[in-house]
Amino acid sequence: MTTASLPPATGSALLVHEAGLHARPCVKLTKLAKTFSARIEIAASNEGPWIDAKSIVKVMAVKIPKDTILHVRAIGADADAAVRALVGLVETDFEGLVA
Repeated sequence: MTTASLPPATGSALLVHEAGLHARPCVKLTKLAKTFSARIEIAASNEGPWIDAKSIVKVMAVKIPKDTILHVRAIGADADAAVRALVGLVETDFEGLVA
C-alpha cells in the first residue's frame, strides 16, 4: 500500500494566540511543517479551503483569527508525526519552536 492510498492523518486545536494565525505564528507553523516530508494542509473549517502549511505566503493570506479551531491534515510517510507536531505547536500557543 502506498502512502498516497492511505487516509490522511488529521487533528485540530483551538487557536488561542492573541493575533490569531498571523506573522510570527505563521513563520513557526510553516517552519515546523517544512521539517516533514508529508504533504500538510491547514484550514479554519473541516470543509476547507485547505491551505499548504509549508507556504508562508498562503498561510499568512488566510488570516485565521483567535478562537478558531485550526484543522490539520497530512498525507505521507510521516503524516501522523506531522499532525501531532503542528497540533502540539498550536496547543502550546506557538511556544514550541523559535522563529
